[in-house]
Amino acid sequence: MKYGNLVIEKKEYVVLKRLMNLSGYYKDDTLRKSVQKLVGELETAIIRDASEMYEDVIRFNTTVTIVSENGWHKKFKLVMPTDSDIKNDKISILTPMGAAVMGYSEGDSVVWEFPSGEQKLTIEKVEQENAPINLNMVL
Repeated sequence: MKYGNLVIEKKEYVVLKRLMNLSGYYKDDTLRKSVQKLVGELETAIIRDASEMYEDVIRFNTTVTIVSENGWHKKFKLVMPTDSDIKNDKISILTPMGAAVMGYSEGDSVVWEFPSGEQKLTIEKVEQENAPINLNMVL
């Protein structure tokens, strides 16, 4: 991991903590495990002001290109649950894929549990939009 731990912007950290507090209520076992793993990683995350965020760190509204060790590529935008739209490649933070990449940076690799089993993913490209997240949409 390039920066040693996840890097999360302050306001996004607050939103993530609120969303993660619901993790015990998720019925899907894979999703619950993904959220619980992200909760654990947030405990040691580096929290930064928006002005101090690295450009290559995955945040809300970031477009991410990943490649798996199996050779498949996927490009998607990481979004709030209310903005999720699989057909338009908008993946919610509350999916195994979304939880897997949040706070990681370009070039990082992560091993994560998916419905199809454990996969090693490498973050190939990170593109920032930096659109503000709507905190009122959370809970």
